[in-house]
Amino acid sequence: MAKIPFPLRKVTKDVARKELEVLERTYPHAVTALNYGNTYELLIAVILSAQCTDARVNMTTSALFKKYPAPEKLAKANQEDVERIIKSCGFFRMKARNIINAARELVEKHGGQVPSDRQELEALAGVGRKTANVVMSVAFQEAAIAVDTHVFRVSHRLGLTLGKTPREVENDLEAIVPREKWRHTSHWLILHGRAICKAPTPLCPQCPVNHLCPTPKIIAKSLGVRSRPDAAAAATRRPARSPSTKKKA
Repeated sequence: MAKIPFPLRKVTKDVARKELEVLERTYPHAVTALNYGNTYELLIAVILSAQCTDARVNMTTSALFKKYPAPEKLAKANQEDVERIIKSCGFFRMKARNIINAARELVEKHGGQVPSDRQELEALAGVGRKTANVVMSVAFQEAAIAVDTHVFRVSHRLGLTLGKTPREVENDLEAIVPREKWRHTSHWLILHGRAICKAPTPLCPQCPVNHLCPTPKIIAKSLGVRSRPDAAAAATRRPARSPSTKKKA
């Protein structure tokens, strides 16, 4: 099936809140998938997670933090040594440079501690708004919504936003979700994106939000299927592959 386009259709605020309530019940213990032992390790792991899976980052950071267990150690690291360790994370040269520089800034400007202030966080090497939001929400339990690729995709499919940028999506989610639940929202959407609302094809028949979500109907309409729940769900299923045949020599 073709990739579902963005944007789709925005639902009402009441429906949006009902969708998020379903996700909250479905993923009640949702937390970050990144492994970390302290705020320094979380910061470095989030920087490395850009355009890389959390699973891959976790495989990498176990060796990285064993060699550089504190910002003071990483700040003095040889970049080529760091590159060898994090190579599988992608963009390893840039990421190695960023995490070394971020460690130096932590040591020189913050006494080796990760700041909880957004402006100070975003001033660190390799830290943008998403990374800052993750650190603030996970490490410091601050009200913040981090918009990564999963959050961006799932928010559009559920009709929570028509935002064209991560910041616009973040603003739309903040307008829907009670402030005390902001720091949990990203985790609900991320887990749902990994388990059900996958790219490029969502598993709509298995989705607990199927009855509220606009995506199945949009898919059905685009395929010329009558708009009824069973037809819309069927439209999201992958077609069976025909058996391959080998060419004769």
